[in-house]
Amino acid sequence: MIEIRNLTFTYPDGRKAIEGINLNIHASERVGLIGPNGAGKSTLLLHLNGIYSGYGDLKVNGLEVIKKNHKQIRSIVGIVFQNPDDQLFSTTVFEDVAYGPIYQGLNINIIQERVNNALMAVSMIDYIDRIPLHLSVGEKKRIAIASVLSMHPEILVLDEPSAGLDPRSRRELMELLYDLPQTMVIASHDLDLVNKLTDRSIILYGGKIVADGQTKEILSNLSLLDKYELL
Repeated sequence: MIEIRNLTFTYPDGRKAIEGINLNIHASERVGLIGPNGAGKSTLLLHLNGIYSGYGDLKVNGLEVIKKNHKQIRSIVGIVFQNPDDQLFSTTVFEDVAYGPIYQGLNINIIQERVNNALMAVSMIDYIDRIPLHLSVGEKKRIAIASVLSMHPEILVLDEPSAGLDPRSRRELMELLYDLPQTMVIASHDLDLVNKLTDRSIILYGGKIVADGQTKEILSNLSLLDKYELL
C-alpha cells in the first residue's frame, strides 16, 4: 500500500531530516516507527499524504504522492497528529468530524452517517454537540481519530498517540486502536504501546532506517535499543 524509494527531505535551514528512505508497507500491516527525538519520524509521516514533499519516489495504492493526487491520497491516508489541538478547530465535535467528508464533497445524509459511525467507533457519540476545547486530552485524541475515520481511510497514521495521556486514557486508546481494521503506521516513544499494537517495527536514527523487523525481535534486542537511544 505504501512504496517509498530513496526519499530525502531537507528543511529550509539546511538540516537533512530524512535521507535515502526505502520502505514497503503492505495492506493490513501494523508498523511501529521508533527512534529518539530528531530521528525523522514525524517528517516521514507527513510525507505519506503530501503535507511534506521531499526528493524521491513515494506511492500510496499505486498513486504518486504529488499535488494533483493529494485529494485522493488524503482520502486513503488519515493522519492523527500528536497534539489533537492541531487537528480540532471547530466549535462542535460534529463539525470537526464532518470536516473531512465535507471536503470529499459528500451529501449531507452521508456526512451525518459518517460522523455518527466514526463517533460510535471511538465511543464518543454522546459528545457530538460538545465543544472540543472543553474536552480532556484523551477525549480530544478520540475525536481526532474519529475526524480521520469519518473519511474512511485505508491507512491510519498516528504520531505519538499516547503522548500526554494518563494511564487509564492510554489503556483505553490502545484498546480502541487494537480493534480498528486499518493498516497502521504508529510513530511512538511508547515501546509498550508499539509492542502491543504492531507486528513490525522500524528504527529511524539520524534520518535513516537502521533496523526493520518483527516488533518482538526488535524490542527484545536490548543492545540494539541502547545503541539507538531507545533505552
